[in-house]
Amino acid sequence: MNYITFDNNAVVSFIYIAIALICSACIAFTMTPVARVLAFKIGAIDVPKDKRRMHRVEMPLMGGVAIYTAFIITTLAFCDISSNAKEITGLLIGASVIVVTGIFDDRFNLNPLIKLAMQLIAALIVALCGVTVDNIGIFMGGEMVSLGIFSIPVTVLWIAGMTNAVNLIDGLDGLSCGVSAISALSILISSFFMPDTPLFATLLTAILAGACIGFLPYNFNPAKIFMGDTGSMFLGFSLSVISILGVFKTTAVISYWVPFIAFAVPICDTTFAFVRRILKGKSPFSADRGHIHHRLIDMGFNQRQSVTILYAISIIFGIAAVLWAIKKPIAGFVIIVSAIIILFINWRFITKSETTRQETGLGLATLQPTAPVVPDENVTNTRSDVAHAQSDKE
Repeated sequence: MNYITFDNNAVVSFIYIAIALICSACIAFTMTPVARVLAFKIGAIDVPKDKRRMHRVEMPLMGGVAIYTAFIITTLAFCDISSNAKEITGLLIGASVIVVTGIFDDRFNLNPLIKLAMQLIAALIVALCGVTVDNIGIFMGGEMVSLGIFSIPVTVLWIAGMTNAVNLIDGLDGLSCGVSAISALSILISSFFMPDTPLFATLLTAILAGACIGFLPYNFNPAKIFMGDTGSMFLGFSLSVISILGVFKTTAVISYWVPFIAFAVPICDTTFAFVRRILKGKSPFSADRGHIHHRLIDMGFNQRQSVTILYAISIIFGIAAVLWAIKKPIAGFVIIVSAIIILFINWRFITKSETTRQETGLGLATLQPTAPVVPDENVTNTRSDVAHAQSDKE
């Protein structure tokens, strides 16, 4: 198995990885209009019918088809399939299961338990193909702990958890795609500082980042198409599997913290969402308007400002992940703590006052209750109509 090393071949490896990233971005960019037309053809349209949705016009879903297509084509073209056949086959089959599930969900709004079951099946396929978390490093100065018989359950839990985490933050134009791109780039840069990272895992990370970058121009506010569950679940699934293939296969204990830091935004948001819903006596998979991006909107930020703020937070955690990868955890910790303090100051002492809100120069709107969207009676049924009807029954 080939590894990235800082020798005379490093420049060649870097160029090869960069070309793969650019190729994936170009394919995703050119495939997105096709995915948009397909969404209209099969009726995968999101109609704004509740306060959780930030858009005010019908929006085609299934943009994830373009991301998935770019990832598949570029992976087959650039990765050494013969040397890593089992792992790559497991990834591609599992990803295909996730994408098919996402397409059905974008069109028919599947029951959350059905989606979870399909996620677990896809994760199990990957694990049975040998992509597993075999060891874990808890303390930075300690040794690796073998998971033994718990290897497959932990792997499945990690993959399913990340799949849902990225899916749940997909609430604003460009949010989930941009955060996934930043996370992938963070892992990609980190891999260059970890010499025992497999080359094909680094390639896969670059390809996934490229696919996100290629789709983002269509998805950033004002969006022309949404990823839908097709894209958000695919990105979460792929990020989790690639982290197992790369970072979790390294021998350094400190490296085990890199993916958790790089994926901090979706992980934290999902954890808080599940805890919040459970404490309220609701299903952890029930929809609500309590995510981080909803809170930012309620504070007066518009969509672009809210997404930019979350991009900045993701980049900060990404930088911290890279510092962890180069064995400078104290520096990474300082970056994270400093960012948290600054965010707390902004939230607690600045945006709470109407006067200071104006003095920020950010153009923050005055807090006003959001009026519910009145649906058009002539709009045909879509997954949003089904979701709205189901929530009324509950």
